[in-house]
Amino acid sequence: MAKYKVAVVGCGERSQRHIRSYEWINCAEVVACYAPTPRRRGKLAGEFGIRAYADMEEMIMREKPDLVHLVTWPDTRVELMTLVSRLGVPGCTVEKPIATGVSDWKELCKLEETCRTKFAICHQFRWHPDLVRCRELIQSGKLGNLKFLDVSAGMNICDQGTHILNYGMSLNGDSPVASVFGAASGGSQMGTGHPGPDGTMGYLAFENGVRALWSNGPNAPRCGDPEAPWQHVRVAAYAERGRVEWEEFGIWNVVSTDGEESRDFGGMDTWMENNLKAQAAFHRSMFDWLEDDRKIPGTNLKQSLHEWRVVLALYASTVSRKPVELARFNPPDDLMQMLLEVL
Repeated sequence: MAKYKVAVVGCGERSQRHIRSYEWINCAEVVACYAPTPRRRGKLAGEFGIRAYADMEEMIMREKPDLVHLVTWPDTRVELMTLVSRLGVPGCTVEKPIATGVSDWKELCKLEETCRTKFAICHQFRWHPDLVRCRELIQSGKLGNLKFLDVSAGMNICDQGTHILNYGMSLNGDSPVASVFGAASGGSQMGTGHPGPDGTMGYLAFENGVRALWSNGPNAPRCGDPEAPWQHVRVAAYAERGRVEWEEFGIWNVVSTDGEESRDFGGMDTWMENNLKAQAAFHRSMFDWLEDDRKIPGTNLKQSLHEWRVVLALYASTVSRKPVELARFNPPDDLMQMLLEVL
């Protein structure tokens, strides 16, 4: 019998992948799902043999899950996370990004200070085996001190941009960002489900002295299929005696004093398997955290709120045309409107 019970909120394609990843988890089982539309929740429940609910609160009260997966659009974060916290769910994972603007970010900062629920954001490829290999090599000290990060994505900052920021920060020991000097262009995607400028560029300085270039959108370099922007996700780290590079749909590469190691991502079937295994590893990290308060995953709510503060600082830098120091940065409530006017 599984030790932990899991429930899923949202019944789209991403939810299927969350559930399928439990093939690699033997300590937990998915027991229920919720979606407002009968067709979606009925289809997911039938496919995986779980119970479907038309009311999220009723599902949590009846099933008493140990972990809830919120697989929903970004504009639902505050409402659903607040409900999960109020109902006393021990753990909860949330799709990225954690916020879309200033007001929802501020509400979640308040929630983080008071809630007992352990929240973490689904940057699942932080647990990708090749990215883990790169991170372990950097952390070993074999390449010397880390100097520079180069992270980029073909989609906008609210879509893939928060993924690559978290992945890049993982290579730097999650040192906080100290300052941002950024620019943004194009407003055609500001009204979409993942609202953000069409393109952004940020120069980041971390508290530990490492620097980073963070690029998102059509001007970011390309790997994978150049006609498929979503296939460009790249993280590279340059150290004193070598470098590591990981592309989600491209190569994995390590250069050190021992020589060079490299291979490609293996094709779409391998990508899907690695996606599900990384998803499972993320979920296992949540169960580890439920058992031990010290085992905090690197995508926890506090970390993700810091990363969204970096996004807002880039927006503020775009407006002011000046670097923004995060220690003194309090995003104004009308920042998004100011950004729209600039775009």
